[in-house]
Amino acid sequence: MSGSLLVDNIGELVTNGLGEGPLGIRRDAAVLVEEGRVAWVGAAAYAPAADRRVDAGGAAVLPGFVDSHAHLVFAGDRAAEFAARMAGEPYTGGGIRTTVGATRAASDDDLRATVRRLRGEALRQGTTTMEIKSGYGLTVADEARSLRIAAETSTETTFLGAHVVPAEYADRPDDYVGLVCGPMLAAAAPHAKWIDVFCERGAFDVDHARAILACGQAVGLGVRLHANQLGPGPGVQLGVELGAASVDHCTHLSDADVDALAGAHTTTVATLLPGAEFSTRSPYPDARRLLDAGVTVALATDCNPGSSYTSSMPFCIALAVREMRMTPAEAVRAATVGGARALRRDDVGVLTPGARADLVVLDAPSYLHLAYRPGVPLIRKVLLNGVPQ
Repeated sequence: MSGSLLVDNIGELVTNGLGEGPLGIRRDAAVLVEEGRVAWVGAAAYAPAADRRVDAGGAAVLPGFVDSHAHLVFAGDRAAEFAARMAGEPYTGGGIRTTVGATRAASDDDLRATVRRLRGEALRQGTTTMEIKSGYGLTVADEARSLRIAAETSTETTFLGAHVVPAEYADRPDDYVGLVCGPMLAAAAPHAKWIDVFCERGAFDVDHARAILACGQAVGLGVRLHANQLGPGPGVQLGVELGAASVDHCTHLSDADVDALAGAHTTTVATLLPGAEFSTRSPYPDARRLLDAGVTVALATDCNPGSSYTSSMPFCIALAVREMRMTPAEAVRAATVGGARALRRDDVGVLTPGARADLVVLDAPSYLHLAYRPGVPLIRKVLLNGVPQ
């Protein structure tokens, strides 16, 4: 759709730029969009003319949410596993292999349909940028096809061949690491922007994780890392050491972990995934501790069939405020510009001139309602690259 577009009659505009408070709020505002980018932001009374208009009706407008951690390429269902956890069984991560079996057996079209369905769900709930991981194939062919399918929907694709050691390599983890670093990486890298490892007991130890991530870096992939979800461990500090864009989960942190993330020269973001704690009845990360230390925090859904089957960033915002001691402003910032920083992006998560015109119009007067009214469908309209969805 060509021509300019003016979104006006905005009661409260979150820019994450110049404006009131940490969210850069502007009142009685308007946003001009040209060629898919934000061209102008200011008072509605001084808005320039445009070819088309969207009337926000006095509601709040935010940048589209940036979900920097999601596992959408899979087949099968683990509802029974969820029910067992709710009945008292602990989460160990072992159910990943169940999804691996179903994913290997699925057709490309079946996997593609799941990705599109979940991406559509997320978009309707205001997510305009979404990272997508592989990790449920765990063979050379299945990891490559997972990433090919993910790349049809997102430019933020992550090779997670090191999700768990598959059953056929259970007694030969070193051999599997060799496969991941060799033929699997070679097949996956053309379709991936990032590499990730589940550095956790029952998955990959710190030496294996370092080796895999170094191989990914050597072929130009950026580093991400699942770390410190199930218990204390070396993952967070490994991520900081390697200059990872993000270490994700961060549920069990030592003082040294927090100090590493807060270091003056650290650019690694702590990405928190409260949907996983909700779905596994595990302790929530202490976001307050991280924020008070000056750590950059992101929120993401961790959408996957086992431990966090939600595509809703508004739900995660509400959980972060209620369970992780974040203020509503901190949670919204983490779900927008925080996620952008976790992806090393400066063109999303903000509504400032030059940014991508990804906007969310709420059916509410303020961003506060995202936490104040949990579970209510508050997303009235989404613009992606300036195009109403």
